[in-house]
Amino acid sequence: MNQKTNLSFWQIWNMNFGFFGIQFSFGLQQSNMSAIYKYLGADEGSLPMLWLAGPITGLIVQPIVGAISDGTWSPKFGRRKPFFLIGALISSIALLLMPYSNTLFMAASLLWILDAANNVAMEPYRAFVADKLNEKQMSLGFLMQSFFTGFGITLANFTPAILVSLGFLAITDKMENGIPVYTYWAFFIGAFASIASVLLSVMTTKEFPPTAEELLVIQEKKKENLFKTVAKDIAEAFRTMPLTMKQLIPVKFFTWYAMFCYWQYITSSLSLSLFGTTDQASEGFSKAQLLTGSLNGTYNIICFMVAFLLVPIALKIGAKGVHCIALSLGGIGLLLIPFLNNTDVLFTLHNPFGNNIPVTTIFLYSFGLGISWASTMAMPYQLLAGSIPKEKTGVYMGIFNMFIVIPMAIQILTMQYFVYDWLGNNPINVIKLAGVFLIIAGLLTLFITVKNKNQIVQSE
Repeated sequence: MNQKTNLSFWQIWNMNFGFFGIQFSFGLQQSNMSAIYKYLGADEGSLPMLWLAGPITGLIVQPIVGAISDGTWSPKFGRRKPFFLIGALISSIALLLMPYSNTLFMAASLLWILDAANNVAMEPYRAFVADKLNEKQMSLGFLMQSFFTGFGITLANFTPAILVSLGFLAITDKMENGIPVYTYWAFFIGAFASIASVLLSVMTTKEFPPTAEELLVIQEKKKENLFKTVAKDIAEAFRTMPLTMKQLIPVKFFTWYAMFCYWQYITSSLSLSLFGTTDQASEGFSKAQLLTGSLNGTYNIICFMVAFLLVPIALKIGAKGVHCIALSLGGIGLLLIPFLNNTDVLFTLHNPFGNNIPVTTIFLYSFGLGISWASTMAMPYQLLAGSIPKEKTGVYMGIFNMFIVIPMAIQILTMQYFVYDWLGNNPINVIKLAGVFLIIAGLLTLFITVKNKNQIVQSE
């Protein structure tokens, strides 16, 4: 059995640095895909279905890749690292091509490829932490990923606004397909970040070789049909699912339903509340797209600033308490977003776009959502890691992530066919719904069974 010795801070930093590039890619999607779709002619009601790529690819790819990586070992390339590299390479190609989309079909197809590639890279990264770190350092490992999630998405969100505000590009510069030139350069930078950061992690981190017993199991599995073995591992994991995972399912449902509402409709909500329009041809909509990146970047700054503070706070009030408070603050922040408007005269922030935004409202929104995002990216995985068999880490992490993408798929179908109409075809109301759902997720956290205030365990 491999003895996991303590790694230095910089060793943990290097092994997780590839997460920066993966999350940079996700950040570009979150802030720009709805705008790209609208530039290519999509209407508000069709936006949810065009986001279907993420949930479906995650639902299919994550458990399969997790199970395959559990049964993979190469003396030269390792167990998880080949998946990082393949995913990052395909992701970079998709990012380079995305701004050249000239039809909705092309953009949606590239998003499918991009999401599949990001899932191939990201799912084994969760298991990588459990593989490499002992129990004492596992929290730091997952919170390091939370840090890079915030840092990567922050830079991705701010990149278009930085390119415009520093004068490198004009807000009116458009490509032939109507997509702004600043979007192209942001995606180009993202492609470089994706492959470069993963390469650094791969080159600076070694994986533990399997024990003789583990290697024998891997070799026996290779003799079997791959698809049959993967299906068997996934089915067995479902049958023996720990209570901790089951109790987190409703929490994750409301959390990720809310976040997909936010990512799909934040640009249109800001455009309507600040500039009185959702017309993608208007300058107001372009300003709202840039502002979306800036605000998303702000909440992700909060995310990576508070990521390392969550563990000591959890020791004081318990992991349940931290996650409940964090999600509730995020919900309150979302409920404040629709109140942004140009008529606020107290405590305004002057920005390059020529309009005034209330600092107090933005601060509360960014602060709340940033804390919520930091907790969402770390706490559930930390809690789960101690309750699952180590030899099944990959497949269980993949299944756990299914409970992220299933709510997203449900959100897409319900929003497409009746929720958006029920909310008056108003994107502002979608953001309000997201805020309510985050608060519900926080309250549901309190019902998770705990043995003591700091640990979530199975009931006897």
